[in-house]
Amino acid sequence: MSIKDKMRPLFRTLDGGLFSEKAGKADVGDAVSKLQAEGGTLMCWADPFYPDRVIPQKVLERSVEVIQQGIACHYTPPIGNADLKEVIAKKIERDNHIKVDPQRNIIINPGSDVGLYFAMTPFIEPGDEVLVHDPSYPSNFLDPQLLNGVVVKVPTYEEDNYRLRVEEYEKRVTPKTKMVLLSSPNNPTGRVFTREELTELSEFIIKHDLICVCDQAFEDTVFPGHEMVTMASLPGMWERTVTVCSCSKGMALSGYRVGYIFANDVIMDAMYATAVNIQGAANTMVQMAMIPAYEDTSFIKEYVAEQDFRRRYAYEKFNAVPGVSMALMESGFYGWVNVSRLGDSSEITAYLAEEAKTLVNDGKFYGDQGDGHLRIIYGVFADRQKSLDGIDRLCAALAKRAAQLGITE
Repeated sequence: MSIKDKMRPLFRTLDGGLFSEKAGKADVGDAVSKLQAEGGTLMCWADPFYPDRVIPQKVLERSVEVIQQGIACHYTPPIGNADLKEVIAKKIERDNHIKVDPQRNIIINPGSDVGLYFAMTPFIEPGDEVLVHDPSYPSNFLDPQLLNGVVVKVPTYEEDNYRLRVEEYEKRVTPKTKMVLLSSPNNPTGRVFTREELTELSEFIIKHDLICVCDQAFEDTVFPGHEMVTMASLPGMWERTVTVCSCSKGMALSGYRVGYIFANDVIMDAMYATAVNIQGAANTMVQMAMIPAYEDTSFIKEYVAEQDFRRRYAYEKFNAVPGVSMALMESGFYGWVNVSRLGDSSEITAYLAEEAKTLVNDGKFYGDQGDGHLRIIYGVFADRQKSLDGIDRLCAALAKRAAQLGITE
């Protein structure tokens, strides 16, 4: 019997890229480092303005100060720095329209990926079913399985801009259903679900007595004309919703690895009791450095305005390529591009890495509905022109492939 055979069944099937190529999935394998070494462009990591310096001055000064004072070498409690939770509570009240007790309803995570896994941990037992809309963030499909749960994909469709269809949820609910897992705003489609959609889904959740875990990592990058509705703020949802948030996306501080969960105190009590066992304490320096960022979030508006310009540029350019289409993103700093007429999306991903020297994400990693699509991060580089040049290179490569296939419109 091999070592692999001694692993849990799920882990025997996982592929970390050490023994195979994993093109199109940026967090697995060495495709990223290989392309970087060759001078290529990364448009695959949801890390805004990567690899450039975009630290707000007050955050930088506080980071240095904490290190120089010697505080950074010591733990904070695994539930998080109390002062940071105070300023986050003010943001939740202002932006999410929920008044929370910072010392009873918030826990700090070392990044929202950890927070997302932790959010499910108190609830999922072996065999519990989790309804996950498709397409969605890849971790949404894997995390429940790591907890011995069963993922049930609920399709959303490009034809109606990936609207949440409650009838699709109703078709798939069973006595084993425990949870609805939601990415809102959606990664990778960029959809900002409407109040009507979320209200209908909340009524479904309450009707079937389910838990909702809502990943709101992109809540700060919602474009004008779209309302960011927090699931936990809807009637009857506060006591059954766990909300996961992040400083990585809207604040462009992905490397600081700070996220947070907010939920009612019954749920939070169980998380406080297990925080040291599951997630540990987030980095002391970055927690304290994030306090001025949450005290004054005005810099986010500048970032949103910049990504607004880029999404419109990408929309125009990709839709001008024969055989390619893309909706105007409602949130985020990436494009969800349909390349199905040009071939298999895995093949297109590999082709772009070779032809355009640019790494993008294969849509297949985002669910069954992601087949034929690419997720392209145009929010890279602080220099706008570098980002636009990257879009142009991708479009030129895709246009070349369309011409080879005889596709003219």
